[in-house]
Amino acid sequence: MPNHLHLVVDVWATPLSKLLNLWKAAARARRIWRSIARTILEREYFDTLIRDGEHLKRAIRYTENNPVKAALVAERKAWRWGSARWRDEYERLPWQRDGAAA
Repeated sequence: MPNHLHLVVDVWATPLSKLLNLWKAAARARRIWRSIARTILEREYFDTLIRDGEHLKRAIRYTENNPVKAALVAERKAWRWGSARWRDEYERLPWQRDGAAA
């Protein structure tokens, strides 16, 4: 997204604020981010605790479909930075193929 990010992450024991700071530092090092760093890399963020497997599926789909909704790509698998491009012919992500989740 040109002016914001959507992420679905499993933070485990690392606080989300610490992960965001690490990502911001890495992003600042990249030239592509420098021009939009003030917009994307604000201190504020919105987070949601995923309640169950269905909520996780909805969150991932929302994140994958956001570039299409914003008319940045015609279909979600075309978004270079999204997880949709890794889905197989059954619409499974790599971690779903191992039977870890459905």
